Amino acid sequence: MHLRHRHPWNLTPAQAVALQKELRTEVVSNRPIPLDSVRLIAGVDVSVKNEQSQAAVVVMTYPGFLPVETVLVQRPTPFPYIPGLLSFREGPVLEEAFEKLKSEPDVFLFDGMGIAHPRRIGIASHMGLWLERPTIGCGKTLLCGRYKDLAEEKGAAAPLIDRGETIGVALRTRTAKNPMFISPGHLADLETAAALVLACSPKYRLPEPIRLAHNAAGQFNP
Repeated sequence: MHLRHRHPWNLTPAQAVALQKELRTEVVSNRPIPLDSVRLIAGVDVSVKNEQSQAAVVVMTYPGFLPVETVLVQRPTPFPYIPGLLSFREGPVLEEAFEKLKSEPDVFLFDGMGIAHPRRIGIASHMGLWLERPTIGCGKTLLCGRYKDLAEEKGAAAPLIDRGETIGVALRTRTAKNPMFISPGHLADLETAAALVLACSPKYRLPEPIRLAHNAAGQFNP
């Protein structure tokens, strides 16, 4: 798959923050995803073990969720764990994984944030600028913002607000389970992002493409 290479990854944390502030002006988070034309959807996750990062990209049909392609790439972890700078830790191995894709997914779901991020450029937004495809952030834990209580039923949602701005939604993808924190990454808007994530969660809390990517990324070969 062709990527638009935007910058080198060997940056200091201060340089990374400065780059985020520069790149966030290019993120498009108000463009509806054309849901009727989505045929292939990818789940993206990275696991780290013994300072080795393994990226998994799992491509599935939509809405059937039949497996099409799984790409695994492993390389040394290049950047410390710093909240808000996840893309600089996971970006290099993801870049390599995306370049190995033979299929062309219509949408990418990331185990991480989109614009629900202090500087409005989480990993789904950042890598969306490289992919130039619609991306969605699907966070398991809250990074920033607040939301009001939501009902226990699957599909219940509450806006995620930070400094007076709606940056995402807390979305219950399974009844009585903790919500997911959904936000547009790039070339997406909140309404269609949330609708697609819910449609991709027929059984589990994690959307099916991310669930399979998470499982694959965690299986390190000895």
